Amino acid sequence: MATKKKAAVKKAAAKKAVVKKAVVKKAVVKKAAAKPVAKKVTAKKPEAKKPAARKVAGKPAAKPAAKPATQKPAARKVAVKQPAAKKALANKPAVRKTAAAPAFGAGGTQRAVEQFLYKQAEILDTRQWQSFIDLFTPDGVYWVPITPDQTEWEGSPSIFAEDKLMMEVRMRRLTHPQAWSQAPMWATNHLVSNVVVESETPTEVKVRSRFHMMELRRDTVRHFGGIYWHTLVKTAGGYKIKLQRVDMFNSQAPYEYVLQIWV
Repeated sequence: MATKKKAAVKKAAAKKAVVKKAVVKKAVVKKAAAKPVAKKVTAKKPEAKKPAARKVAGKPAAKPAAKPATQKPAARKVAVKQPAAKKALANKPAVRKTAAAPAFGAGGTQRAVEQFLYKQAEILDTRQWQSFIDLFTPDGVYWVPITPDQTEWEGSPSIFAEDKLMMEVRMRRLTHPQAWSQAPMWATNHLVSNVVVESETPTEVKVRSRFHMMELRRDTVRHFGGIYWHTLVKTAGGYKIKLQRVDMFNSQAPYEYVLQIWV
């Protein structure tokens, strides 16, 4: 009997222990449920630092663009009435200045040669005998053959074949106070045209041209015409004549009196 009672007490104690254990476990669960859930804090990543702008030495900072200026309306021009005379002068075209042609060189040779020949003709017509002689080089020759097929003046007859010394002799005879050929009214008039540059080198130019000379002596007029052949030497002071050949187309015509001066 006592054994059964002990067993019952022991069984009740075990049951009580189980109940107590269940109560404790329930309290633990309830306590755990009462605790707030810890929030997870996400760690912020550090922001990447932007590289500092590099300063370029020597370049000034760009200035802000200036605002365009407001354009003012153009002022209206008031036409001033001019007197008729002044208005005519104002509308007159300006006088064009002609540039002097170079003495030598491409493009200037033709004009320079023409001007030289015109100058020579003017010197003859104004009786500037010394100036005519000065146009020749020291060894220059003035030659008027009898026929166009002559090739040299030495050993053959010519109308003129003169170096500078012979030219000066002729000049002194013409300027002598008792020169009978110059006593009556006497004059010449030259025309030179058809100027052609035959050839040119760095030192000289060969030229062909046509001429016509009218000679007046008292009431008598004579005409001479033909071809000039010039060999011109280039010098620092301009052209000089090394040889002037004159082929007259009436060189064999009869003359009442001989030529006194260069054709």
